[in-house]
Amino acid sequence: MNETVAAVVVTYNRKQLLTECLDALLAQTRSVDKIILIDNASTDGTPELLREHGYLDNPVIDYVRLPENTGGAGGFHEGVKRGYEAGYDWIWLMDDDAEPVLDALEKMSPGFSIDGVLAVANLPTAEDGTVQFNHRGWTDMCRSDGEVIKHISENQLTKDIIYIEQASFVGLAVSKAVVDKIGYPKREFFIHHDDFYYCYMISKIGKIILMKNSLIKHKDAAKKDTKKSTFFWRSSPRMPLEKLWLSYFGLRNLVWMRKQHCSNFTLLIYIFKNYLRRCLGVILYDDHKIIRINFYLNAILDGWLGHFDNNKPKNITRTRY
Repeated sequence: MNETVAAVVVTYNRKQLLTECLDALLAQTRSVDKIILIDNASTDGTPELLREHGYLDNPVIDYVRLPENTGGAGGFHEGVKRGYEAGYDWIWLMDDDAEPVLDALEKMSPGFSIDGVLAVANLPTAEDGTVQFNHRGWTDMCRSDGEVIKHISENQLTKDIIYIEQASFVGLAVSKAVVDKIGYPKREFFIHHDDFYYCYMISKIGKIILMKNSLIKHKDAAKKDTKKSTFFWRSSPRMPLEKLWLSYFGLRNLVWMRKQHCSNFTLLIYIFKNYLRRCLGVILYDDHKIIRINFYLNAILDGWLGHFDNNKPKNITRTRY
């Protein structure tokens, strides 16, 4: 079966990592048919570097520079849309900090022909080769205690093919049949849980598999910039106020997802526990306490009401009481 594959790479201000990702894709032992590169309005000289090193002259690469930063969710929405409209059978998703090993596509492609399979995932590893178990697993969306994913473990890696329900967009290939049935990734999310929700919807209509021997290196370039704060003898990693806006999207998006698919009772328990825990952490460890408590309340309310103003979180944290 000669199914066509377009790789979608979303980038923002990480030009060196991006070139490593592109080089790995161009060198695959089973060639990709197209690389759809979505640049979220990078300001670090990404287009100049791509032009200087000849990437923009390569006919395999379609470079799309968006007029503004739409976040990972907006970038993947645009990339999947372009791949689908161009007619590719499979669309292979990754950020710029991913680097598929050279036979990654070759080793995942047998999964494309398995009956009922609509998405195929690589196995992500850290730069030292250790498996990143938290990127693959199973879903329990409506647990009131807040747990929504059970991650794979070493025990599950005894099989070459593992049926899963969840995979981050670090090397996930989706069939064009997915778009036929559920559409594109939700661009309104901006960042956080767009991949979780897309897989949740895919798992309702078909199968997602992990190909254990198809590896993709993940460099985790977007790790949060946290600091340690101590109350008496206990310390906690805390987000500086200037970075707090990044925490808004995950909470808002999770509340919205649960509102769509869970009972109000379990959602309210989740909200109560989550907000209480966050407020307690703010009281014990953080500065600007009123700003932070108001910030989390706004994220919850916006998720409940389905308000997706992605400029709002920065505006909240700029407020002074």
